[in-house]
Amino acid sequence: MNEQTESTWKRLVEIFLISTRLGFTSFGGPVAHLGYFHHEYIQRRKWLDEKSYADLVALCQFLPGPASSQVGIGIGVMRAGVLGGIVSFLGFTLPSVIALILFALLLHSVGFTDAGWIHGLKIVAVVVVAHAIMGMAKNLTPDVQRRTIAVCALVITLLWQTAFTQVGVILLAGFVGFLLYRQQTIDDKASKAHFPLSRRFGAICLTLFFGLLIVLPFIREATALNWVALFDSFYRAGSLVFGGGHVVLPLLEREFVPTGWLSEEEFLAGYGAAQAVPGPLFTFAAYIGAVINGWKGGLLATAAIFLPAFLLILGTLPFWDSLRRNTKVKGALMGVNAAVVGILISALYHPIWTSSILSALDFAFAAVLFTMLVFWKLPPWVIVLTGAVGGFLLSFI
Repeated sequence: MNEQTESTWKRLVEIFLISTRLGFTSFGGPVAHLGYFHHEYIQRRKWLDEKSYADLVALCQFLPGPASSQVGIGIGVMRAGVLGGIVSFLGFTLPSVIALILFALLLHSVGFTDAGWIHGLKIVAVVVVAHAIMGMAKNLTPDVQRRTIAVCALVITLLWQTAFTQVGVILLAGFVGFLLYRQQTIDDKASKAHFPLSRRFGAICLTLFFGLLIVLPFIREATALNWVALFDSFYRAGSLVFGGGHVVLPLLEREFVPTGWLSEEEFLAGYGAAQAVPGPLFTFAAYIGAVINGWKGGLLATAAIFLPAFLLILGTLPFWDSLRRNTKVKGALMGVNAAVVGILISALYHPIWTSSILSALDFAFAAVLFTMLVFWKLPPWVIVLTGAVGGFLLSFI
């Protein structure tokens, strides 16, 4: 083994150990994850400078998919190439994937979806999504135009609840954002970031991303195989989610609950449990896959929902410097982000609110949990534990 190869392997082992530790300890959602990454990779280890990290975060906020996971992948790529990105992803993601698959198998074997503590987890889901909406609305809809886009997206997705409706709303919002904000100014003093990937490799990844998005539905119809249908549904969800893990909720709910692959109670119980584990919320897909087809289904779902994130980050890294200075692209993104807020509010009402807040007592308990999370700023795992215990106690009232 030559010196360069040995150095690469040492870097890969180092990336895996650090990202795995972060995977076990990174509670609090994507914003918190970015804070953990900054502390570990930038402040402590100085793998990137501040400007390069800011560039990478900006790119991942621009792309659909799990932003914190994509930042972790990008740091791994900049440290040790494509293998570094894969190793960084595995370390950060596997702890929550394993935990949610085990939870799904336990839930499926015991069959206690009607238990009081499960209802408590569903109320936790109401609180968490409401909190996410507050933060996102403040940042993504600061003016009247974007608030109007959000309300229109809310009305349309609430009245016509299909996956195609959401895709159409996102495309329309992007066009409106392009018309409204195409004349905005761009900071030309932004730093240039350098990534160890060629434009040819990036083009191949982007072609594969769009190719799978187009071809998979046809393969699904032609084969009628369950595992192909599962892969297609999760891949499409991972490809169309702007705004992070909470927005994947309505896409996944409308893919799997109406078709009977899992019940609404199972879906919301898993979503509540996903708040208790560290790491990216996209690992909720592992729970759904495991409910449908055991641990193999959990691993397939995880691979399918994260594959678009991989292809997009690897495909756009070589082009990011020129893309981020394009005013038309940035204007379209501003419209899309506003529509995401409306889609979130729609998801908060249905299915989350309508199936969780069934009485005044449920609403009162949700208000207590919301206070604990937002005003007292307690960690999410405390909210989840309180929700489960409180739901169990409320079942006796």
